[in-house]
Amino acid sequence: MLRSTIARIVNSCTRHRWPVIAVAVLVAVLSSVYAVRHFAIDTNINHLLSSKPLWRQHEMAYEKAFPQRAEQILVVVQARTPENAGQASEALAARIAQRSDVIRSIRQPGGGEFFDKNGLLYTSSDELARTTKQLTSAQPLLGTLAADPSLRGVMDGLSFGTMGVQGGQLKLDDLTRPLTMLGDTLDVVLAGHPASFSWRVLVKGKPADTKEVRRLIDVHPVLDFSALEPGKAATDAIRQAAADLKLASELGATVRLTGDIPLSDEEFATIREGTFTDILITVAAVLVILFLALRSWRIILAVFLALVVGFAATAALGLITVGALNPISVAFAVLFIGLGVDFGIQFSVRYRDERHQHDELLAALRTTGANVGAQLTLAAAAVTAAFFSFTPTDYRGLSELGIIAGSGMIIAFTTSITLLPALLSLLNPPPEPKPLGFAALAPVDRFMERHRIAIIVLTGLVALGGLPLLYFLRFDFNPLNLRNPNVESVATFLELKRDPDTGINAIQILAPSLSDADAVAKRVAKLPEVSRTTTLSDFVPEQQDEKLALIRKASAELGPTINPQRTKPAPSDAENVRALNTAADGLKQAANEEKGPGASAARRLSLLLSQLAKADAAVRGRTEAALIPSLKTAAPASKSRPRATPTTTRPCANSPPRCSPSSRPPRARRSRFRNPDTPSFAPSSKPDSGRSRRSRSCCGSRCGGSATCS
Repeated sequence: MLRSTIARIVNSCTRHRWPVIAVAVLVAVLSSVYAVRHFAIDTNINHLLSSKPLWRQHEMAYEKAFPQRAEQILVVVQARTPENAGQASEALAARIAQRSDVIRSIRQPGGGEFFDKNGLLYTSSDELARTTKQLTSAQPLLGTLAADPSLRGVMDGLSFGTMGVQGGQLKLDDLTRPLTMLGDTLDVVLAGHPASFSWRVLVKGKPADTKEVRRLIDVHPVLDFSALEPGKAATDAIRQAAADLKLASELGATVRLTGDIPLSDEEFATIREGTFTDILITVAAVLVILFLALRSWRIILAVFLALVVGFAATAALGLITVGALNPISVAFAVLFIGLGVDFGIQFSVRYRDERHQHDELLAALRTTGANVGAQLTLAAAAVTAAFFSFTPTDYRGLSELGIIAGSGMIIAFTTSITLLPALLSLLNPPPEPKPLGFAALAPVDRFMERHRIAIIVLTGLVALGGLPLLYFLRFDFNPLNLRNPNVESVATFLELKRDPDTGINAIQILAPSLSDADAVAKRVAKLPEVSRTTTLSDFVPEQQDEKLALIRKASAELGPTINPQRTKPAPSDAENVRALNTAADGLKQAANEEKGPGASAARRLSLLLSQLAKADAAVRGRTEAALIPSLKTAAPASKSRPRATPTTTRPCANSPPRCSPSSRPPRARRSRFRNPDTPSFAPSSKPDSGRSRRSRSCCGSRCGGSATCS
């Protein structure tokens, strides 16, 4: 029955070819006009998922309570020194904050007024005691630098140190580190390369780790979901701001972007760049296959025209069905061309074989319809069923692809048994004088026919032998592994992921109150799969009374020193040369005939200072540029004394209805917790106490709480 039905359809279409072609042209024109006018791609990745699953509802509730965690651009600023990284991030944040047309809000994890004032509370008591003791003991040097923040002031401070050595108050070996660091910097300057000096590293007593030379800026951009790259305007603005500020050349800072938006935008850019190319390659491959299979331009033209009509109808039907394509369903184009043309090839190859046996065109087409109808229908049904099997999933992106591609297979099958026979009858390809096939492969056919049982048995044995290997088959569920690891956003993400304190793999749990969040955190912390948990309660500094006493004492002692009533005017170049020579002589005298690392460092630095004094003024200018900006930004050599105020959680009754984004405490170490309010890509705080704590207002639309576990 199926064979006869398709044979009648083919026969009818060949006898009434003009009405069939006219209808096809009308469908193609109307479909093309509709597709062009209504073409749209929804690039909002959240729309790829159905809102019905419970986990998705929880995710949306969390994003509503903490909107700053969604749709973010994380700007990673990294420089050679902590001071340069801070300067670069501050300058970049200030510049991009002016672009309200593409930037909704920004915040700097680890920065801001609160932590400028209270950052010392997040160090351990022992470290705070060491820091304040070191600062108070260095009052003479701090006073010199505060009163004269210049190259001359640095040399005067160095001279004070050598005088202390000569007077017996200091040992030369105690100055090994600062002398070596300053010598290294001068080496770079005299070699003509960009240099920078970190006073914070000097005070800290050990090299800066990666977190100290890296700053993060969390950007909430204005998104245009009608564009293929919704955040492109914001990312372009950030990159342009970094270029305008000359962060790379002046501060040696690199600026990289990662986060939800850059990751998805770069993926969408790949789609934009690759889709057109993929379609061209697919069309070219199809034409080559058509030529090899059909050998007649008339038959190839008929198949190609039927494919074009089917493609236009599929595109229009898809837009009518789903409204707008998504980054996954847009792949229907390549699928339709690659699979849809197969129906035309099957019909046309069979037609060529029938035409070899029948000189009359209509008889050959009618016989083709009868003989190929069942196979063609089976193939179309199988492919259509495969695509429609995507539709039950909650993953809307894949479901919509299944609807469009499955409908396209039905359309391709329909055009193959209606429009294609009509076009063939109109174009009237010449008869086929030779039988189809490759005569050279005839022995292969005969061999396989004679040994068909053995071949089937051998194939079955190979398949059975491979079954045990399925036990070792592993499925990689991480979609990030499908992306190019060398792309900036992916490479930066993977770098941050290697830091255990970033909490990229953390799970967020939304609770109605802070007490509920604390209870949840306590329960899940007992699970073997959970390495650490954190709630808002974990962000209040411990031992505040003890720390505040240390800070107030240091502030009282250092206040007059680092806030002099008058500062010296900027020195002339001659004054700088005189200070350099004085410091060089002092180092030479201090080293004298002594041995040890301090003496070696002093002799080396003395020689470098003498070379700098004899160099051009421009070289001394570069030296001052390497030393002084970081001196002015490093605490407490700046104009702010150590200070802090008691920190507590604010009651929910007094908190705003939405969360005000907060920041990460500086100098983070050995944290067992991660802040639930920081972006997924941002490192959490790590105070020495082992419990990362800080103050912030109650967040969430209903004054609820959040627990984070990783």
